[in-house]
Parts: sequence; structure tokens; C-alpha cells
Amino acid sequence: MSAPEASSSLGRGPRSLVGSALAAAATCGSLLALNGLIEPGDWLSAAVTAVVLLAALTAAVRAAGRAAWLPSLAGTVLGLLGLVVQYGGPRAGTPTLPTPEAAQRTWALAGEGVRLIQESMVPMPPDRGGELIVVAAAMCVFLLVDALALGADTPALGALPLVAFWLPAVLLAFPTNGWALFWTGLAYLLLLALSSAPPVNSSARLRQGSTVVAGAVGALVLAIVAGPLLSALPAWAAVSLPNLGRGIVGPLQLSGELDLRDSLGTRSGQVVLRYTVGDPPADDGASDDAAALAPAPSPSGSARSVVPDARAVGPLRAFSVSDFDGRTWHRGDGGTRNPWASADQVLGFGWEPTDVVDPDDPRLVRVDVDIEGLEQSELPISTFPRLLDVPGSWMYDRARDEVVGSNPTSSGLSYRMRVVVPALTAEDLRGAQIGNPPGSEDFLALPATEHLQGTRALVAELTAQATTPYEQAMAIQSYLRSPANFTYDPRVPPARSGDAVWDFLRPEGRRGYCVQFATAMAVMARTLDIPTRVAVGFLPGEAELNDGRFTYTVTGRQAHAWPELYFEDLGWVRFEPTPAEQTGLPPVWSDPFAGLTSQGPVPTDDINDRDNGSDVALPTVSGGPVGPGAGAAGPGRWAPYAIGGGVPALAGAVVWFLVLRTRRPVELTCEHAWHQLRRNLARHASIDWSDATTPRAAVRTVRARVAEVSGRELEPQAVEALMRLASAVEQERYAPRPSTPTSGELHRWLGTVRHAVERQVSDRSRRGGGPSALPDAP
Repeated sequence: MSAPEASSSLGRGPRSLVGSALAAAATCGSLLALNGLIEPGDWLSAAVTAVVLLAALTAAVRAAGRAAWLPSLAGTVLGLLGLVVQYGGPRAGTPTLPTPEAAQRTWALAGEGVRLIQESMVPMPPDRGGELIVVAAAMCVFLLVDALALGADTPALGALPLVAFWLPAVLLAFPTNGWALFWTGLAYLLLLALSSAPPVNSSARLRQGSTVVAGAVGALVLAIVAGPLLSALPAWAAVSLPNLGRGIVGPLQLSGELDLRDSLGTRSGQVVLRYTVGDPPADDGASDDAAALAPAPSPSGSARSVVPDARAVGPLRAFSVSDFDGRTWHRGDGGTRNPWASADQVLGFGWEPTDVVDPDDPRLVRVDVDIEGLEQSELPISTFPRLLDVPGSWMYDRARDEVVGSNPTSSGLSYRMRVVVPALTAEDLRGAQIGNPPGSEDFLALPATEHLQGTRALVAELTAQATTPYEQAMAIQSYLRSPANFTYDPRVPPARSGDAVWDFLRPEGRRGYCVQFATAMAVMARTLDIPTRVAVGFLPGEAELNDGRFTYTVTGRQAHAWPELYFEDLGWVRFEPTPAEQTGLPPVWSDPFAGLTSQGPVPTDDINDRDNGSDVALPTVSGGPVGPGAGAAGPGRWAPYAIGGGVPALAGAVVWFLVLRTRRPVELTCEHAWHQLRRNLARHASIDWSDATTPRAAVRTVRARVAEVSGRELEPQAVEALMRLASAVEQERYAPRPSTPTSGELHRWLGTVRHAVERQVSDRSRRGGGPSALPDAP
């Protein structure tokens, strides 16, 4: 049996036109899912234009013909011709005739687009070859949706092709545009609603509605009950920096490897820890027998009081990385881990195990930390010397200044630090020299990348006027931190070479997030023989003043990386090259405007929410060179689209004319004709019957309803045709050797009944009645 087009509930007429429009709208909506994967350009407008023109063409062919396959075939052929016309020209943006040479150029351009997709990092540049791939994919998705929803009368399956544009984002774990889901879902639901048959009676309507409501309530209850149970399972969804998600995703873990080619997605709003900062109370000092104060490492020689806030304490560092291979940071060998004697033992550079802290020291600040959603072997601590009181078994790595536990942190862990904030100033650093850091790690190693000499030349130019290591570091930090030079962006530009730092520094790059900025400064400082490492931890987070103490809520948004440079007699000193929109003010000693600003609390109430990035790393594809991308969109490119779209439209008009001249009625079977009659009467005359109704009972229902509505019996010719059709259906269903009428007879009976019923019902409507007054069918 053939699959006639007329069998579709959306097959022809106004519903068909609306169905084509909804299929096009769903396809265009799903294209928005690619917004985060491809840089802005003409690709979106080109794809939308192609889908709209293709929808108009298929709708016209469907209105003219009867075969279900004809609109898809015409759309495929004319869509391919349109691609050749638009993209096969000898010059970009110049339409051409669909010649074999143009087809070859189009095919070659498509190959370039495939290579671009394989070699690019997210977001992909809007190259013309990539645009061709996107436009062709949009046309294919629309044709599949159109064929399934309108041609095959299975609109529910039309959702399958629409998923195609979400697959790249899902596979790469990259966030998509929320509007893509909204518009696609809205158009798809409207398409389903358009194709649905009316309910058979009030009881069936109530039964169907009750089923839907019960299913929705059951799903909601299941989500409410199962959600907390699943999230409470051990290691349910442990993730790592830069792999942070959104919402309650399980314990977070900072990754020991930082890849410069990774992009960020939506930042995690999950709370990982909270801490308070304030002056220590009078009884919060050291033990009674530790009253003497050892010489404090204060280079300026003068102790001073500090404002007890997050800027004074600095970020909480978990660990540092030192080995860089040109693309990724790795953990080095490190030093020896030993337990410390007690909570009164000072941990940090410049202090000996026997040194003690005077509880009245004006540099002392108390920090109380409560872990919530963090699963980390290294304890987040201040970068300054501190006394640490933490339950459990913990070791201290003196070379790295890290506190490492035998078991990772977990929700409910609380610990206390008394931080000795040094009176470090720019003058102290300006007079300091570089030294040899403790430990066996090489903090001067540089990867043998292809553009290392270019980086050296840039650093030499930036530091030409600097006379000390500190001034050199400040010149590098100011260059990277300047918004005129670089942009904070969670998206990483595509790889242009095998040197990730050079890709970030070159004019075509200059966009990234904390890992790119910290790495660039670390490598640039190492070219000047300044020992450098990259620290990983957390920025302060949201601040709130309670009872004279600042409370900070730290989420995944505050996961951060920064460079630390080593100076003799001062130890590891933090610098902040990442722009202020992510980090706020730099440390006082590296703030060129420190004398012009107050040292108030760090303004972190919204500073870390300004970007939409999160530390969600994408799987990395080939890092080879990428071909040049297309330029920015310009108004002149609309003319080629109009010309390119006009050719398929003209060809479609010709096909429509030929179809009108040659169309033939499709082959009908008895069941097919009966189904079509039932659908038509329900739509135009509100006459319907249930699936359990026999054909003979359906004849009685139709005659009774027509008489009730029109006030007169159904016309004799229509009654005869209806009875013949019902008899044929009974024969086909129940007779061992049915006498099957021809397709022409079925068409004739179907047309006679349909036209007679519609005529009598419409006459009644014009006299003031209408189908809406009909009672429900039995």
C-alpha cells in the first residue's frame, strides 16, 4: 500500500501551511544552540534564510501535489542547487549558475568547513566553509522534520532531527542558549497540538486529561523524592577545576592540571565553603608558655594594624603547579610532607617550627572556615604565614607551603586560622632581589615552543624601562590587566599554533580567563629568570558584615588561578594579571593606584558574576593550525542571499506549475478512505465516532447527526455512497475473500459523502446554527 500524502492530518490546506511554518520555526530555534560554539557572523542569518525559503518551497509543492515524498524530493534537489548557487562562485559572496565547476567549488568549500570544525577550538571562527556546513545541516534538519511531521504524519518523531544542533554542545559539555530550548520546544508543542485529533467524547476527554495530570504529578513527586537521595550518594557527581557545573552537582574538586586550550561554560553557583574574617578575641592567642614573639618577617621593620577583611587575608590557596609543557600545567615532585607539632606552630615562609605568635600582634587576623561542597586533599589556606587548627590527620609540605590530608575535605569540616598579615609594600618589593625557591622543582623551566622567542621579544619590549625584578613584574601585570590590551572571556579562541601562550598574546587572541592570564605572566616572568609558579584556589566570594566580622560565601564562580613570583627574603608573592571584572583590586603591593584608594573590603558582591563562564573544560580537539576565518558580517552580504534564494524560489514555482498540470489522485484502500472520511467529518462537521463503533453504526451516527444539525435527512446519493464505503470496510476487515473496490470508486464515494455533509452543515450554519451545537458522539 502506498503512503499517500492525503492521509496526513497536516497534509494539505491551511493546517499544512501552518505546519510548515512551525517546522521551520523549530529548526531556526534549534540553531540558537550553536551560538556558544561559533563566533558571531553571517552563519545564523544565512541558515535561517535558507530554512525559510525551503519551508515556502515545500509548502507550495505540498499544496499542489498529493504524493507525500514530492515536497521532500523537491526541497532536497532545489536546496542543493541553492547551495551551489550561493557558495559555488569563484569569489566569496558572489552567486553563480549551478554549473559542474560551481558544484566542485562548493564541495571543496564544504571540505574546508569540515577541516575547520575538526581543528578549531570553541568558539569556532565563522569561516565561509563552516557557514556552508551549518546552512546545509539546517536544511537537512528542516527537511527531516517536514517529512516526518507532515509527510509521514508522525509529528512526534519530528523532535529527533531537532536534537542534532544540541549534540555538539552536549558532547563538548558546553552550555547552550536557553532561548534555543524555549523556541524549539514551543514550535514543536504547537506542531503536536496542530496535528492532534479532537477527543471523541466528554468522558474520553476527562480520562485523557486525568492521565496527563496524573503523569505530571507523578514525575514531580519522583523528582522531589529521588533528587535529594541521589545527590546524597558518595561521590555522586564529583567534578574538578576547570570542570565545574551549575547547581548542586556534588562535591567540587580543584584539578591539578590546567589546560590553556579549555574553554569555560556556565559557572557553578554551588557553595564550596564559607569563612569569616575578624580580629581574634582576647583568649584566642597562643599557649601560656609561648609568650615570646620571634622576629617577624616584616621587611619594612614596622608592624601595623590591618583591616580584618578578605583583601588583607588574600585568596585561599589550595596548591600550586610548576611544570608547564606549553599547553598544560602539571604538579611537580614537591617536597617532604611532615606533621606539625600543634596548633601553635606557625606554618609559612620565614618562620621556624619553634617560632610563636604574640596574641596581641597587630598583624594577626582570625579566619574561621566551614567546608560545604568541597572534596579536596589540599586544605584551602591563606597565602600568608598562619597558625592552623584543623581536626583530622594532616601533613605539611614546607617547600610548597601546602597542607595535605590523608583524606579529602568533606561537608561539615571546620577549621581555624590565625593569619599573620605582613606589612608588605611596593617599596619592599622594589628593593628585593630574586632568590632560589625551596624544593626540587624547576621554577624557571620554559617549554621549547615554536614562538618562545616571540614571547621573549615581547617581554623585552615591555620591560625595557624596568630596572628591578619587581618593576619588570609590574610591567607584565599592567600589560595583561589592561582592558585596552586583553579581554576577560570564558571562551578560548581557536588554536592558531602549537604555542598556547603565544596564541593568547598575539593580536588575534588576547582573550581568555584566569588560567590564560596567570600562565602568560608566569611564562613571561620566567623569560626574565624570575622563579614563578601558578597557584590554584578561591577568591573571597560574596561579602556580608555580621557582628563586626566579614562573612564570605565562596562558590564555584570563585575558583581561580594566579601567578606567584619568588623574591629573596620575602618568599612567594602573589600578583594578579587577570582583569578586575573577575578579581577586583590587585594586592596592595602590586596595585599601582594603592595610594589613591582605600583598603576597604574587597568589592566581591557581584564582581564574580559578571561573566557567564564557569570552569567547565571542553574536550580538546586537534591543536593544529586553523585556516583564516571570514570577516565580520556586513550589509552587502544580504544581496547574495536574496539572489541565491531567488533561484530556488523560481525553480520551485516552475515545479509547482508542472505538478499542477500532472498531479494524479493517490491510490486509496478501504481503511485509508474510512480514516480520511472520519477525520474530515470530525474537522469540518464535528461528527465523530469511537474506534469501537462498527461501520454500520457509524453510518447511523452520521445520518442522525446530519439530520439533527441541518433539519433534513442526508442526501440519498451520499447515503448510498456512505453505505457502500462502510460495506467495503466491513468486507476488508472481516470477509475471508473481500471484494475490494477500486481506488477510483473509493475516491468517488469519499467525495460524495464529504461534500454532501459539509454542504448541509454549512447551510445550517448560515441560518444561525452550527456544528458547535452538536451533542457529543456516543
